[in-house]
Amino acid sequence: QVQLVESGGGLVQAGGSLRLSCEASGRTFSNYVMGWFRQAPGKEREFVGAISWGGSTTHYADSVKGRFTISRDNTKNTVYLRMNSLKPEDTAVYYCAASGVPFSVATTKFAYPYWGQGTQVTVSS
Repeated sequence: QVQLVESGGGLVQAGGSLRLSCEASGRTFSNYVMGWFRQAPGKEREFVGAISWGGSTTHYADSVKGRFTISRDNTKNTVYLRMNSLKPEDTAVYYCAASGVPFSVATTKFAYPYWGQGTQVTVSS
């Protein structure tokens, strides 16, 4: 089992920045691909981005590419989501997730068995 706890959400104006953190406990953190997802009211949970076990490879949804950056610190069992140039349409509950699948297939929520509780991000216009 892997336990995940997100933090860092909040209210920010459009154009602003936030950094979300997700701390893991349980099994060896560096064995897992880590993903970020988000879910807006009335919408499906969607992929935001993912980072490989060692942190050398990342992949992002087109909607956030160039604005969001995922990083990880395996010594701290923590993955981060840096969000810049935020837009009102980025408003959602953001979730981190962990998966043991190959990175190449880690863009779907169905690949992730472990999830955090989510943190709310609200971007005002």
